[in-house]
Amino acid sequence: MEISTATGWWVAAGIAVAAELGTGTFYLLMIALGLAAAAVAAHLGFAVPMQIVAAALVGGGATGFWYWHRRSRDSTDRAAHENRDVNLDIGEHVFVSAWSADRTARIDYRGSGWTARLAPGAPAARGEHVISAVEGNWLVLSPTSPA
Repeated sequence: MEISTATGWWVAAGIAVAAELGTGTFYLLMIALGLAAAAVAAHLGFAVPMQIVAAALVGGGATGFWYWHRRSRDSTDRAAHENRDVNLDIGEHVFVSAWSADRTARIDYRGSGWTARLAPGAPAARGEHVISAVEGNWLVLSPTSPA
């Protein structure tokens, strides 16, 4: 039994998808797209060199585009400890009754006691604050209104 070139490309694409599922590397999906493009080129009757060109153009182009897209988006994103998409506590409001001399406070939030510290440059004032970051088990707080 002879295996067609298109079948080989489809198998390679399947292996790339399986490897992506095992590693979580999204770029492997872009490579799999290129391999699938080569399989489609084989089904359309293109010669092997043209199939390789199709795989390189689609896979390389998709990988390059995804890299560019991630880089341009990441430059405007916040770090994970300040990103509400990562931590839903960011942006929530808490009440601080008193600050210590070291700019920390003990607050009740979500039914338990938390240690909080002031964001750099924020005044140590009693009252409502917003969670601007979560660093480990510390909440970083900023006043809700300028003092």
